[in-house]
Amino acid sequence: MHDIHVIDDPAAATVALAPMRSLLLCELAEPTSAAALALRVGLTRQKVNYHLNALESYGLVELAEERKWGGLTERLLVATAASYVVSPGALGPVAVDPNREVDRLSASYLIALGARVVREVGELIRQARQAGQRFASLAVDTEVRFRSAADRAAFSHELTLAINQLVAKYHDASAPGGRAHRLVVVAHPLPQPCLSQSFLSKSSTSEEPS
Repeated sequence: MHDIHVIDDPAAATVALAPMRSLLLCELAEPTSAAALALRVGLTRQKVNYHLNALESYGLVELAEERKWGGLTERLLVATAASYVVSPGALGPVAVDPNREVDRLSASYLIALGARVVREVGELIRQARQAGQRFASLAVDTEVRFRSAADRAAFSHELTLAINQLVAKYHDASAPGGRAHRLVVVAHPLPQPCLSQSFLSKSSTSEEPS
């Protein structure tokens, strides 16, 4: 089982996003039979088999084991990955593309960059698996709390200078055997609880019904 499966086929995405099939994928973290799944999700074995056939046809689940019971064969299936994500490429020509964004300081551009990362890295993972190789990458994830907007601006300026210096130091467009890498650095505020939800929560704890 892989850690993650990036779905780039529109038909496979449609299959995986169906609520019941998504539930079955979750239940198939361990090899399980259609009969056992039917008891868990409250469907007939025939309906479960129908959904499993669809998932298997798109490589979202696979055969883990076959057991012989008298003259019958019981198939145990397992999900091909612990988690799934749909690549923006599955949307075809309407998929978000950072090359079409004008305002590089907009939230839309940031989302477009993230979508491109999913699309490109998903393809690289697929190629590495087909070649039987490991995919090497680098990711840094951290949080920083700024005291003020001025500090945030200063941080952005210094970070930009540092990145430009590193790129200038290590970039070599003519190196034989070299390989280009994409470097993306993004920063965005952390999501906060909805104000209305926060207000309702406070109201429910501070007011008693009359």
